[in-house]
Amino acid sequence: MTDAAENTAGKKGLLAGIGLALAGLAHFVKPDLFRGIVTMAFPSDIDKHLQINGSIETALGVGLIVPQTRKLATIGVIGYGLYLAANVFRNR
Repeated sequence: MTDAAENTAGKKGLLAGIGLALAGLAHFVKPDLFRGIVTMAFPSDIDKHLQINGSIETALGVGLIVPQTRKLATIGVIGYGLYLAANVFRNR
C-alpha cells in the first residue's frame, strides 16, 4: 500500500473510531436515542443491554482509533454487527 493510501485508510479508521466511540458514549448520555433499536434486538432488560451495547461500541471505537488495534477492532465490529443483526432477526 502506498503512503497516501495508508494515510487515507488511517484517517478513515480514525473517523470511524471516533464516531463509534461517541455513539457508544451516547448510550449513557441519551439512552432514549437507542432504546427503540436495542428493544428490537433485546426485548428484555433493555437498560442493561443499553449499557452493555454502549460499552462494546465505545471499546470498539477506541480500538479503531488506535492504529495497533485497528485490525482486531475491525473484526470485532463485524462480529458485533452480525450479533446484533442475528438478535433482531431472532426477536422479530
